[in-house]
Amino acid sequence: MIRHPAVSGQFYSGNPTTLRNELDRFIKTGLEREKVIGIIAPHAGYMYSGAVAGSVYSIIEIPDTVIILGPNHHGYGAKMALYPAGEWITPLRTTKVNEKLSQLIKGNSSRIEEDSGAHRYEHSLEVQLPFLQNINPDLSVVPICLGSCSFEECMELGTGIAKAIREFEKDVLMVASSDMTHYESASAAKKKDQLALNEVLALNPEGLLKTCRNEAISMCGVIPATVMLVAALELGARKATLVNYATSGDVTGDNEQVVAYAALTIR
Repeated sequence: MIRHPAVSGQFYSGNPTTLRNELDRFIKTGLEREKVIGIIAPHAGYMYSGAVAGSVYSIIEIPDTVIILGPNHHGYGAKMALYPAGEWITPLRTTKVNEKLSQLIKGNSSRIEEDSGAHRYEHSLEVQLPFLQNINPDLSVVPICLGSCSFEECMELGTGIAKAIREFEKDVLMVASSDMTHYESASAAKKKDQLALNEVLALNPEGLLKTCRNEAISMCGVIPATVMLVAALELGARKATLVNYATSGDVTGDNEQVVAYAALTIR
């Protein structure tokens, strides 16, 4: 099955040359890259969040296999949707879905199911792919689109992903795609987001989910981030680091109604 771009020409340039130039501005060269278990990276239009995403993609190694976990903004399809065997296309190139790891994840999690429909219009996974392709053109991916879940469901999926990665026996990076607070003032967003970021930095997935729900923090990828943290802890994660935080107001100058973005590493 082939997944064609849904937001090419909207969230990022549909022209390959222009897109490469965009990515070259965001991804810095000459920085030391480190091996990490997972990251959280934003997924807004590149003009707003590209610099924040680029800051984390500039300092991490991109192995040949990457699991991308993104939220389901549209509500289509299965609650835990694993993209079937096939390929994802961006203006840069075509990337294969890693069928072996996909099947291992499916075999270790009773709740996840193959469903391309959840992915058809979803941008949160798609906008990560050009960054990954730019750094490692030969990578394969496992795209997972997630709706609203309980912590128990996140725990089951995260544990299953960790088991699958161990059985896969190769390096795997997990990318949790998420923006932070939406459509509040920059000052209010920063205050709320710090509460959520504190839980990530403490490697507390349950605390992250509870905090976002109790404090009405509109972190759209809180479920992907929670699942990733559960899996990362199972795989031996010991430290989380905040790489960058910014808001759309830093680009537009409008700090009254912003969307906020954070980039973090888990290692």
